[in-house]
Amino acid sequence: MAAPLVTLGIDLGTTSVKAAVVEAAPGDPSGFVVLASCVRAARAEAAAQSSAAGPQAREQDVSRIIQALNECLAALPRQQLRKVCGIGVSGQMHGVLFWKTGQGCEWTEGGAAPAFKPRAVSHLVTWQDGRCSSGFLTSLPQPESHLSVATGFGCATIFWLLKNSPEFLTSYDAAGTIHDYVVAMLCGLPRPLMSDQNAASWGYFNTQSQSWNLEILTASGFPIHLLPDIAEPASVAGRTAHAWFEIPKGTPVGVALGDLQASVYSCMAQRTDAVLNISTSVQLAASMPSGFQPVQSPDPAAPVAYFPYFDRTYLAVAASLNGGNVLATFVQMLVQWMADLGLEVEESTVYSRMIQAAAEQKDTCLTITPTVLGERHLPDQLASVTRISSSDLSLGHVTRALCRGIVQNLHSMLPFQQLREWGVERVVSSGSALSRNKVLKQEVQRAFPFPVSFGQDVDAAVGAALVMLQRNLNQEES
Repeated sequence: MAAPLVTLGIDLGTTSVKAAVVEAAPGDPSGFVVLASCVRAARAEAAAQSSAAGPQAREQDVSRIIQALNECLAALPRQQLRKVCGIGVSGQMHGVLFWKTGQGCEWTEGGAAPAFKPRAVSHLVTWQDGRCSSGFLTSLPQPESHLSVATGFGCATIFWLLKNSPEFLTSYDAAGTIHDYVVAMLCGLPRPLMSDQNAASWGYFNTQSQSWNLEILTASGFPIHLLPDIAEPASVAGRTAHAWFEIPKGTPVGVALGDLQASVYSCMAQRTDAVLNISTSVQLAASMPSGFQPVQSPDPAAPVAYFPYFDRTYLAVAASLNGGNVLATFVQMLVQWMADLGLEVEESTVYSRMIQAAAEQKDTCLTITPTVLGERHLPDQLASVTRISSSDLSLGHVTRALCRGIVQNLHSMLPFQQLREWGVERVVSSGSALSRNKVLKQEVQRAFPFPVSFGQDVDAAVGAALVMLQRNLNQEES
């Protein structure tokens, strides 16, 4: 009897890197077992490489992200890695980094664990980057796509660099998301490959024709040689060019997936499920029927966008920029206030105490609109606190109101009545901010008029592994 198929899934998130080893369940084509998983904090925030980017810039040091990835792989059982017959990779969408072809990394193969580290590589400009002002975005050409372009989107960032730091772009000849980069390095690709999931997240990509808006971009002087080639999600990008930890050389690696799509893939058991992810940011996604095509005219003011999924289908997505990062900002504010008062306290202590205080405070009249980062459809919106009374000023009241505000903000973007009209019967939720916050879980259960189930923090990594697992199973059947 053949040994069960085993695949590795990797998710390169904003604040952490996750990895999961998944095995097909014997006799059950849709079943699987997570044999092992690992999470490592990336701690990759870095100062902007362009001085003109200003305080709104958000960049990450790629070497720290890869270090966290290597730590994840080193922590997984070696005997499990030896069985891996496919690698799936997902990660934070929209962002962009640049590298020199053939010089993007260097491999260390002499030791016990062969691995790579970045070489001629820029910082990652993340989806949280705010250097593209509303005025700058309106100066850009209109895309031929159903999706509009926002700050933090790869093509908008490249346009900004073209205008403000043109010499920066001359140092590189390849670009992609962080997960496209990892796939390119693992496979030694001469040119990066990108799925339509990630291409759509960059902007200026037409999902119907599966092509970049080359005429529009060329007319604006955009460096189109930096645009990756397009490949189907769930297809193979290549094979590992080196042994990687215990994974053999020649192991198939999938084209990189969006972390949203990978999370949905691991969580959505039925088309009547909606998937909620609350990590650094928040996404609420529902499946659109087969054959659905979004209107081919971008509406920057629309709070719901339609992102490509698999097999030319779409997800309706309310993607809020304000999630776990808002709670982190609140914690940092409290820590700074304490420091100003001459007291030192760890962020982790503040976080656990404030969640405990909110858990004991079952309700509040305080209302917090938590949009400290604005939203893509309302980029100039700020946060606010209303209905303040002297009886609602405790830490428990404020934290409860903040958690409720995160969920209610999402509700304002995608009313739950709309989910009902789309046939949604259950919400499957996951994400790092949700998994460690019982108050946020309570507010999710309180807000949704459907049953809510809670998944794991490693859902995107598991989803990436499952895509490769399903591909291998399909090959066996054929």
